[in-house]
Amino acid sequence: MRIHIATDHAGLEFSSDLQEHLTREGHEVVDHGPQSYDPLDDYPSFCINAARAVVADQEAGVQALGIVFGGSGNGEQMAANKVRGARAALVWNLATAKLAREHNDANVIAIGARQHSIDEAVLFIDTFIATPFPGEERHARRIAQLAEYETTGAIAGREID
Repeated sequence: MRIHIATDHAGLEFSSDLQEHLTREGHEVVDHGPQSYDPLDDYPSFCINAARAVVADQEAGVQALGIVFGGSGNGEQMAANKVRGARAALVWNLATAKLAREHNDANVIAIGARQHSIDEAVLFIDTFIATPFPGEERHARRIAQLAEYETTGAIAGREID
């Protein structure tokens, strides 16, 4: 599977360690930056580029997921979610890693590098990658509603105030 990764300065070391792990696991890793430490860097472009690449790969039929890191993961998740077609979930334990796939068919996860050890992050990521989206109707329906709103600003048959 192709895994797109992005971070900010707070997750740079994390990102390097995780890229090594993912490569050993047989994944193709694409690093969207940054390439060097800059305590004043801005994460939005890195995370947006990773999310855009995930969406483009998936639209082209390539199996791909994304992982974005930062101090808390919050801003990185927000940036990734600005990309049409990206469904980024903040992951902080095994349950959220698994549910991100099972209930939301998330294609990007965000992890706080200052919140977790590398071993915890590896466990979250491996769980996320290994968990399939079972496609239950209720979850697929909700995901479709999100995509509809993202595209049209409305959800057919539902009131949006």
